[in-house]
Amino acid sequence: MSRAFSKSKIVIPSEAENRRIVAAAESDPHAAPLTDEQLKAMVPMKSLRGRPRVEKPKLLVSVRYSQEVIEYFRGTGDGWQVRMDEVLRKYVARQRKGGSLPSH
Repeated sequence: MSRAFSKSKIVIPSEAENRRIVAAAESDPHAAPLTDEQLKAMVPMKSLRGRPRVEKPKLLVSVRYSQEVIEYFRGTGDGWQVRMDEVLRKYVARQRKGGSLPSH
């Protein structure tokens, strides 16, 4: 937080000042009060931040892969983890079509 904000204080207007502020706002033709529909359509700002929610979010796991696998995928450049996920998803889809996963 900057010093300018750390020293600022919130000043709450008195009842008389608040009445003058409200009267000035109501007399401004460009400051029309929000309708009930507009108020219902409002959402908290924090709900608009970040990535949109997905139906099936990815899971964070710790996995060990052989060095050559990691080197290969990293060597494909940015987005290597997404490509690795795509390869694994295709493998899973093929195995499901064939019936069962191979045993080790």
